[in-house]
Amino acid sequence: MNNAEALKERIRQLPELPGIYKYFDQENTLIYVGKAKSLRKRVSSYFTKTQTDRKTMRLVSQIRQIEYIVVDTEYDALLLENSLIKEHQPKYNIMLRDDKTYPYICITTNERFPRVFPTRRVVRNAGIYFGPYPSGRTMNALLELLKKLYTFRTCNYALTQAAVNAHKFKVCLEYHIGNCKGPCEAKQTEADYNAEITQASHIIRGHLTIAKQYFKEQMLLAAENYAFEEAQRYKEKLALLDNYQSKSVIVNPNLSDIDVFSILSDDNSAYINYLRIVDGSINLTHNVEIKKKLNESPEDILAFALLQLRQQFGSQSEEVLVNIPLSLGIPRLAIHVPQIGDKRKLLDLSIKNTLFFKRDLMNKATETPKPDRYERVLKKLQADLRLTQLPDHVECFDNSNIQGSSPVAAMVCFKNGKAAPKDYRHFNIKTVVGPDDFASMYEIVTRRYSRLIAENQPLPKLIIIDGGKGQLGAACEALKALNIYGQIPIIGIAKRLEEIYYPEDPLPLMLPKKSESLIFIQRIRDETHRFAITFHRSQRSKKNLKLEVEKVKGLGAKTIAIVYREYKSLNLIRDEDRTDIEALIGAKRTELLFDYLKERRGEAE
Repeated sequence: MNNAEALKERIRQLPELPGIYKYFDQENTLIYVGKAKSLRKRVSSYFTKTQTDRKTMRLVSQIRQIEYIVVDTEYDALLLENSLIKEHQPKYNIMLRDDKTYPYICITTNERFPRVFPTRRVVRNAGIYFGPYPSGRTMNALLELLKKLYTFRTCNYALTQAAVNAHKFKVCLEYHIGNCKGPCEAKQTEADYNAEITQASHIIRGHLTIAKQYFKEQMLLAAENYAFEEAQRYKEKLALLDNYQSKSVIVNPNLSDIDVFSILSDDNSAYINYLRIVDGSINLTHNVEIKKKLNESPEDILAFALLQLRQQFGSQSEEVLVNIPLSLGIPRLAIHVPQIGDKRKLLDLSIKNTLFFKRDLMNKATETPKPDRYERVLKKLQADLRLTQLPDHVECFDNSNIQGSSPVAAMVCFKNGKAAPKDYRHFNIKTVVGPDDFASMYEIVTRRYSRLIAENQPLPKLIIIDGGKGQLGAACEALKALNIYGQIPIIGIAKRLEEIYYPEDPLPLMLPKKSESLIFIQRIRDETHRFAITFHRSQRSKKNLKLEVEKVKGLGAKTIAIVYREYKSLNLIRDEDRTDIEALIGAKRTELLFDYLKERRGEAE
């Protein structure tokens, strides 16, 4: 029996009951999961001779095995299909792909005096998580409101009853400026704190009416007791809530806890908008694009997205408005297409958002991409310096010495406009005696590019010399000695007026002070200078320490190496705990070292 006959026999065995079906390829990999009211009818529809959709035909050609699971209702099939798609991600199923990590607001449940904080990590059993929020701005605005209304603690102290009674904690600045009531010193009762947490959780859920009613009652009660300052504080909190609510889109105060979904589609994608209504205000709006895999119907895509988005954003509403008829049989959930009234206006608003979302995506796909910022700067630099190639590989050299002491040099590398620290290089000057910057520059340029040539490594597109005509001339002589002069553009930048010098050109180029090209060159030059100075300081401190320690009789080369590897200054050694030094080099050598330091200190005095 060949594969086609085996599949036909398998289809004849399928029951006419609701359930999910799974298709596997020849490698036994799950490639598609689907749901059905009648398994036999739905699966057999894939294998009809009238099938013309090329994507479906490609799927069918890869099917080698069919498995199924029978469930009680179509809704159960939808739930099972959804979970299997999430788990296995078959290549022919549509996916709600979203690379974003959305923020949540967490109220901890595993500690006294719960904390309220934003997070992007959901830790099981650590607290109650509200969200996710489509944007950090929305969440931060809500947290800012809560901070003005309530006095939650911001510390991470474990405020157990025993710790608080033992006076282990002290109130911080947040207490003194009125942002916390000091539960760490038992200045606020747990019952009072938890009452504020309960109020805050209502606001986070979007139920502002409960909090507004509470503040209004407290304001009137304070006024009756002639506590007018307290009444004013409650009045101000009421105003904060009213101001926050005014920034939300009010649709109808009588509409509460409704989800709105609208879908538009073309040949390749479906575009979905989701609105969540709480207490008459739009509490959340979210757009998503779903790429089609098998020419799925709008009804199937919307059913899939509706279930996913309600789970993702934790919706518990019992009414859903949609723009196409949908029958899912979800218990205690009414799904309908409104025709008139405020609910129809809500649906029209969602459809409008879907249209704009689709238009923006299509415009983004057709518009010419803007050049990268680094690419723009490099093109500007190429034009200003009249280079034949884009300088996407730049190397810059600088010397560093103090009156000839510890002469060193450094080279930094920038690739594609960005620093490439892995390609930075230090140089100890080997052939030059005394403070001769020109000879030092000749040496390091020769060493750098003779090595690149020997290793057949790519040469830079631009060389920058930190210095004027003299240093530039020395670098050019080095390039001539290597027979690569003229192959690499080279410039020098003088510090005094920031002039740009070219080889064999007595007149410098003066770029505008705010030019992106000059700023970029200065940035590379400054990074080279920093790198060279840092290396020079390191070498000088090692050399000085080595010279000092070598004067101590009885210390050998290995001991000296250990000492100046661990310490950068004799003052640090002098002030260090003697036992630490003994652990490093032994008691006898430590005695010799401290005797020398004592003698040295006496000479200085």
